[in-house]
Amino acid sequence: MSATSLEERLTELEVRFAFLEDAVTSLNSSIASHDRLLMDMREEFRRMRSELGVVRSSLSHDAASEPPPPHY
Repeated sequence: MSATSLEERLTELEVRFAFLEDAVTSLNSSIASHDRLLMDMREEFRRMRSELGVVRSSLSHDAASEPPPPHY
């Protein structure tokens, strides 16, 4: 193998590595962003579930707690 061929191969590998490194950095940033979004959505879901429980309890109808109708 000639020195030029070996140097070309090494240069090609360095270029590929640089592109891969850039791709990994970009994907890492994207994953971090999606993770923050997912955490925000989970918190919003918990809050909505809690509010739904409050609404359900306020709308629940317990016949025993109502006074009898006036004709009794």
